[in-house]
Amino acid sequence: MSGGTTVEQRWEQFYRYGPWTLLAIAVLMAALSSRLIGMTAGEVRAAGGLVVAASALQLWWDRTRPGTGPHAPAATVYYVLRTVTAFALCWSNPFFSIYAIIGYFDVSSLLPKRFARAGLLCTAVTMAGAQSGSGMPPASLTNWGAFGALFVLHASLALLFGNLGDREAEKTRRQTETIGELERANTRLEQALAENAALHAQLLLQAREAGVADERRRLAAEIHDTLAQGLAGIIAQLQAAASTGGGDPALARRHLDSAAALARHSLGEARRSVHNLVPAALEEDDLPGALEKTVTGWAERHGVRADFTVTGTAEPLHDEVGATLLRIAEESLANAARHAGATRAGVTLSYMGDEITLDVRDDGRGFDPAALPPYSGAGGFGLGGMRARAERIAGTVTVESEPGLGTAVSARVPLVRPA
Repeated sequence: MSGGTTVEQRWEQFYRYGPWTLLAIAVLMAALSSRLIGMTAGEVRAAGGLVVAASALQLWWDRTRPGTGPHAPAATVYYVLRTVTAFALCWSNPFFSIYAIIGYFDVSSLLPKRFARAGLLCTAVTMAGAQSGSGMPPASLTNWGAFGALFVLHASLALLFGNLGDREAEKTRRQTETIGELERANTRLEQALAENAALHAQLLLQAREAGVADERRRLAAEIHDTLAQGLAGIIAQLQAAASTGGGDPALARRHLDSAAALARHSLGEARRSVHNLVPAALEEDDLPGALEKTVTGWAERHGVRADFTVTGTAEPLHDEVGATLLRIAEESLANAARHAGATRAGVTLSYMGDEITLDVRDDGRGFDPAALPPYSGAGGFGLGGMRARAERIAGTVTVESEPGLGTAVSARVPLVRPA
C-alpha cells in the first residue's frame, strides 16, 4: 500500500505542476525558434495572448480542482478549453505541441469515459499537425501526407495506451473492491471472534455450573446407594435383633454384629463417595468377584435365595464401568428386598464383545413401569438414578415388570478396558 500511495502522490504532483512545466518549456522553445520558423509580429502577439489565456485557465483550474470530483462538468470544460488553446498555439508555432501533449495523460481523469477517445483523437490531431513539417494547416500535399501518417500513428498509440489505461483502471477498481470486501470480511470476522469469545465465556460458565450440578447429583446418588441402603440394612438388622425379645441371645448377637458390619461398610463407602473413589469391593476383586460377594451378602441378610452367573469371557474393565454396574446391581437388589417381597433373585453378568450387560431378576410382586413418574434428578434415586448412571457412560437401563410377575432390570454399557 505504501508503494501505491507514493505512485498516486507522484501522479497528483504531475497533474498539478505538469501543465505549468510543459507550458513554460513550450514558451521557451517557441521564443527561441520564432525567427527560425518566420513568425510574424502578429503571430507573436497572438501566441502571447494565448499563453496568457492558457495561464489564466490553469490558475482557475488549480483553484477549482480540489473541490471537483473526477469527470465533473468543470473538468470537461477545462480539458476542452485547454485542448483548443493548445491547438491554436500549435497553429502559430509547432513547438507548442510540448504543451499540447498533456492531453494524453489526464484525459481519463477529466473527461467522462464515453468522451475519452474523442479527447485523445483531438490531441492526436494537434500533435500530428505540429509534427507534419509546415505547421497548421499543412502547406503542401506532402505535408498533408505526413499529417495523415502522423495522425494515424498518434491515434493508434493514443487508443492503444487508452485501452491499456482502461484495463489498468478496471484492474485497480477490482483490486479496490477486493480490498474493500476483505476489509469488510475482516470486520465481520472480528465481530464473529468477539461473539465467539463471549459465547466461549458463556459456555465455560455453563460447563462449570453443569459440572457442579453433576457432582451434586453424583454425591446424592452415592449417598443413596451407600448410606441410605446401609442405614436401611442396619435398621432391618436392629429390628430383627429386637424382635427376638431376649429369647435367643446368640441370634440377637448375630443381628447386632451384622448391623455393626453394615455401619462400618457404609462409613467407608461414604468416604469413598466423597472422594470419588471406586467402591471398596472393586479394590479387592474384579467385577464378577465383587458382584458375587454382593449377591451372597444380600441373600444372607434378607434370607432370599439369590444366584449369580457370568457368561462370556471376563475382561478387565475401566473403574467407572465396573463401579456403575456394581451400583446398579446393589440398587436393583435393594429394591427387590424393599418393595418386591421377592423369594428368589438372579443376577447375570454377560461379556458380549464390545458390550457388557447386567441382568437382575426377581419373582416379587412387580409393578407397572409406565405408572412411575419421570426421573427429575432430584428426590429418589431408584430406577431413574440407575438410568442416569448408565447414561453417564453411554449405556442404557431397561425395566420389564408386570404386577404379580416379578421384575427384570437390564443394564447395557460399552465394554471399556482400563487405560
